Amino acid sequence: MAVIERTRQVFTLDDQAADRYPCLPFVLRNQDSFEVKLRYDRSSAVIDLGCEGPDGWVGWSGGARDSFVVTRDAATPGYRPGTGPGRWHVVLGLHKLPVEGALVEVEVMAPATRPVDEGGVLGDHAGWPVPPDSPRASGRRLPADEGLTWYAGDLHSHTVHSDGTSQVAELAAAAASNRLDFLAVTDHNTTSHFPHLPGVSDAYGIALIPGQEVTTHRGHANAFGEIGFVDFRRPAAEWLDAVDGAGGLMSINHPLQDDCAWQHSVPRRPSLLEFWHVSWFLDLTNTAPWAWWNLARGGLDDGLGQRPGPVIVGGSDFHTPAQGYPPGTPTTWVAAAEPTPEAILEGIRKGRTAISRSPGVGEPALVRTGGELVAIDAAGCVLVDLEGRRTVIRSDRWAIPERADLHRIEAPDRSVLAVC
Repeated sequence: MAVIERTRQVFTLDDQAADRYPCLPFVLRNQDSFEVKLRYDRSSAVIDLGCEGPDGWVGWSGGARDSFVVTRDAATPGYRPGTGPGRWHVVLGLHKLPVEGALVEVEVMAPATRPVDEGGVLGDHAGWPVPPDSPRASGRRLPADEGLTWYAGDLHSHTVHSDGTSQVAELAAAAASNRLDFLAVTDHNTTSHFPHLPGVSDAYGIALIPGQEVTTHRGHANAFGEIGFVDFRRPAAEWLDAVDGAGGLMSINHPLQDDCAWQHSVPRRPSLLEFWHVSWFLDLTNTAPWAWWNLARGGLDDGLGQRPGPVIVGGSDFHTPAQGYPPGTPTTWVAAAEPTPEAILEGIRKGRTAISRSPGVGEPALVRTGGELVAIDAAGCVLVDLEGRRTVIRSDRWAIPERADLHRIEAPDRSVLAVC
């Protein structure tokens, strides 16, 4: 082992203002592995950690790790394997700094002093039991147009490849156990989990959709599809161009949440909006999501006198079982031809989505089918549209002629039960 680069530097608020993502160079020659260690006082600062190689982005830990290992064939979760000669960079994220600045030490060693954690990397599913039957075997059936099925899923989740605690297989097992048909795995600023999704998907009978949460201090967006890395360091307009150009889909995530609400400017609206984030469960009478969606659709006209808004999706933002809720909280329903990642994304692209609190039988749901807006298991609740018109739902399968606009089912106490 040899230390090939060592940096010791105080980063100040001036440094943060000048460049939030400083790059510290190092050179690899013919080493089979390298290791990076980051040290700073975590009681007063938050410094993110990542890496870029001669061939592009390698990976990102955010604030979840203070070291990583990369070898020719494996890497710490969050990073892609592969070493090669050339100029590399440790990438820092100056997320939070005290007024006096933070002393940061970065050490690069080649070869690495320790092996890669193979369990986290390979997504081994030997330790996570497969449910005895597939999600569809006992899952819920909602009324759908001919040739389509409403599939239950979740479009926001995390694993050990970013700041989650679950391996990919553990996450898939939890989602399948909650009778989900699909799950988007959206780790922060990395695509290192992509290669592990197909095998785990086959093992657990659940469609795992490749995604990445493009994460910055001014807001987050999910990019869905096999589209390559979306560089979070670039302006958000470039994210949108990159995702659209590669045939993917992009959603604005939790646009009203705490310190990561959406503040970016983009020249056109992304096609998707994470309308129902798990944080909404703190107060389901909160009307801010409706106001945001109404503003998001703006004055756009579809030529028929209607103002279409973004396609609505939901996300649990699942990180760990310790949060106390499973993937699918809330549940995004997608009407698709089959439960594959490609068909699910196509259904979303065409706007065939609905959201409920969970996938469970008996949970109120609201879907569009056969030219009707159909409420299921919601007798005694109220159907509300964006104009505030309210209609009492009289039976457990209740339909009205389809109307263009966002509708919700409310309980008598005004808490939201379902959206379409």
